Amino acid sequence: MRSTLTDVAREAGVSAATVDRVLNNRPGVRARTREIVLEMAQRLGYIAESPNGVPPRALHGDVIRLDFALPAGTNSFIKMLHRHIEAQALARPDLDVHIATTEGFNPDRLARLLQDLRGQTQGVGVIALDHPTVREAIRSLSANDIKVVTIASDILHVPRVAYIGIDNRAAGRLAGYLLNRFMGPERPGKVALFAGSLAYRGHEEREMGFRHILTEESPNLEIVEMREMLDDREKAYSEASALLERHPDLAAIYNVGAGNTGIARALKERGRAKEIIFLGHEVTDGTKELLLDGTLDAVIDQNPRVEAREALNILSHSVRGLSYELHQPRLQVIFRESIPEI
Repeated sequence: MRSTLTDVAREAGVSAATVDRVLNNRPGVRARTREIVLEMAQRLGYIAESPNGVPPRALHGDVIRLDFALPAGTNSFIKMLHRHIEAQALARPDLDVHIATTEGFNPDRLARLLQDLRGQTQGVGVIALDHPTVREAIRSLSANDIKVVTIASDILHVPRVAYIGIDNRAAGRLAGYLLNRFMGPERPGKVALFAGSLAYRGHEEREMGFRHILTEESPNLEIVEMREMLDDREKAYSEASALLERHPDLAAIYNVGAGNTGIARALKERGRAKEIIFLGHEVTDGTKELLLDGTLDAVIDQNPRVEAREALNILSHSVRGLSYELHQPRLQVIFRESIPEI
């Protein structure tokens, strides 16, 4: 039975992530630790000897072709994820990474893109709509021995290697908890929900979690409307403008998807940016500005850098038949005083 990356990590007394960094010649590992990992990997037969001093490649496979299917459009989080995948792929000579975009809310186009990858790739990462045609496309990829991971929004009952992302139902509950703390336990108020599309299971789960905790802990708060914006800033602006006209006494908005800048523009034009509690998702250049000027009260973040790294790692390990300990991104609440570098 051949050794695995986990075996090397255990015998070297380090984490699997450290072994991965050493074997792929990435920075962040002390010289002595690097020597120990390489020596142990060679002793266990996980890598070949390296007579010229160049960090050796793993024995189990050459360059791996990976493909990513991401939604097109103005969603800043998706653009950040796209950039992180590209940047990290450049530092991985063992990977040949390709990224394709498709209309974000058209399941048939996404399904065709996935079907077209059969015979071309060894692994696929996808932000997928939960739709029958997409589920069948993923099953077809798996039947052709192509490894699949879902990113940011999961699909159940398909043969994927892993889901990489936050617990979206917990994120929705967290938003409800924050709103309850901002509003206070007794203050009544109207609340509006915005989503990109409930065809994304992640958006649906956030809505579900949010509704559940308000029912449990905030009976004084009433959800008056739910609007889908298809992650379009202009549509978000027009929907928010109409919402504010219909509900002049609106107390709070929770946006489970993109389009925060459109909602913010509507709030500012009506002079209600500091009056209405506004909760959103993802730290981007746009949401940073809205946190700083007080329009957004809090942002619930997932880390696209971590998601890109984990997607590349788990797909490449799975293709090689190696075990890998997945490190999911942490669910974080960001306020104006704790904005991270992105």
